[in-house]
Amino acid sequence: MTTLLEARYRTVLRLLPAYYRREREEEMLDTYLWGLDRDTQDQSRPTLGEVAGIAALAVRCRLGAPGAPRPYALLGSAVRLFALFAVGLQATSAVVDRALALTWALTRGAEGRHLFLIGFTGADPARTAVAVLTWVLPLLWTVAYFALLHDRRRPARYGALGAALPTLWPLLDPLTGDMAPRAHWYETAAALLAWLPALALCAAHHRDAPPARLPAGSPGLVFLAGCVVTGGSVVLLPAAADTVWAPATCFVVGALGWLLWHARRTDRTPPGAALALTALGLLVLAARVAALGPWLDVPGAEAVRGGGLGQTAALVLLTVALAVTAGRDLVRR
Repeated sequence: MTTLLEARYRTVLRLLPAYYRREREEEMLDTYLWGLDRDTQDQSRPTLGEVAGIAALAVRCRLGAPGAPRPYALLGSAVRLFALFAVGLQATSAVVDRALALTWALTRGAEGRHLFLIGFTGADPARTAVAVLTWVLPLLWTVAYFALLHDRRRPARYGALGAALPTLWPLLDPLTGDMAPRAHWYETAAALLAWLPALALCAAHHRDAPPARLPAGSPGLVFLAGCVVTGGSVVLLPAAADTVWAPATCFVVGALGWLLWHARRTDRTPPGAALALTALGLLVLAARVAALGPWLDVPGAEAVRGGGLGQTAALVLLTVALAVTAGRDLVRR
């Protein structure tokens, strides 16, 4: 007769995919129930640590653990590549944004330095600390990018989570009473663009996952190319540059280059790469549209509106092309 504790364990084990339960459920139950008499079993329940361990195992099994069926392996590959591509995009954007800000401040004399530093010297120490962290923490995207590609998974996780933290400040401001409630469309899109890759990195690059690898090029060369495209987009068209202009341009150029490379080298395309880029494209598109909204009614902002609308159209076309490519790759595989 099934005891109450066994029934509870079976309920928790339903978190695991069916293929894993068929192979290991009875063995796991025997391990959990070993040494417990029936009276104890009728009065006990799984511990929080056991539930957390089973949940973590369920995530690993669904994201390409060794021996997983083909659909789970493809899903795991896509999520890992999504995390890698998104972290790389965030890293280039953060480095270029701060490099351009410092260059502008240092080339404008005392007035430029004053305008740069005034953002970190508010009367409120808490605001000053938030401003400093908002400027510094996103640089951890670079740490996460290179740590991940050198198979240093723990520093990569910590770096990505730390770099994503500043995207929460605008969403938490209304809770402090300092700002009136309003629609945070751009802030929400920016938070999703940061936190979904960070969480994907933590979940998919688990200890059983294969090492992260770029489809082509070395980590340093790809990062440098991203920085050149991101910075060049601002230097060449400064009037059109808003908060999303540079990373959206980098994604458009990178995704277009990948589609051209994929058309010539389908045999070397990692499984799930097109699906990963499709997901990243949807996030960048959401941020692009959300950032463009406030400029629609601003007089004299024709360049920003034109650039934003052009990027939106390019992102829509690229995302559709990537989605079609992803569907073909999944059918082929």
